[in-house]
Amino acid sequence: MNSDLSIFTLIKEASAVVQIVMFMLMLASVVSWTYIFSKFKELRRAEQTSDEFEERFWSGIDLADLYRQLASEDYDSEGMENIFLVGFKEFARLRQQPGITPDAVVEGAQRGMRVALSRELDRLDERLPFLATVGSTSPYVGLFGTVWGIMNSFRSLGSVKQATLAMVAPGISEALVATAMGLFAAIPAVMAYNRFSTHIGRLANRYEAFTEEFLSLLHRQAHAK
Repeated sequence: MNSDLSIFTLIKEASAVVQIVMFMLMLASVVSWTYIFSKFKELRRAEQTSDEFEERFWSGIDLADLYRQLASEDYDSEGMENIFLVGFKEFARLRQQPGITPDAVVEGAQRGMRVALSRELDRLDERLPFLATVGSTSPYVGLFGTVWGIMNSFRSLGSVKQATLAMVAPGISEALVATAMGLFAAIPAVMAYNRFSTHIGRLANRYEAFTEEFLSLLHRQAHAK
């Protein structure tokens, strides 16, 4: 490839508008990859935390003992742990109130767990809208840079009598670089968004299933006496 048409030369010699477009796409790509790695670690940790908690929960341990153990551990609870802590805390609090029916106790615990579940899902969904936006808009932003670069190339031909490929090649090349950068930013964002959405959906199903199973246990405890 001719050194005059190298990628860095094309970016350096591009018009100001095309350079702004390239910078925006490059920035979007960098931020997207940062979010992708961060979200990947977060979801893997959520999966591992759920596995470890379910193993403890179904080991036959007394729920009150499990609550005390989790509440005393020096880290912020999340996922199933947080749903359990919120639900059992509300269950124990309502159960101590005089005159309250067992069904009202279970309903209060259910409301608390539903709120905790909603917050956990909102936390997992953080940054996904950004990936969706980058995936859907980056190709069009790159296309805008392409159209602008081609317009400049053809506009420059108006002042010459004979057009040659060498005259239009740099402008068209810089335009195509903008398109390529738009695709480079969009494709990973779309793939990551789809994968993360599927993973979050599976976690949401696990959280909801656990909530229902935990409510069944609380219902039996509330009606035990």
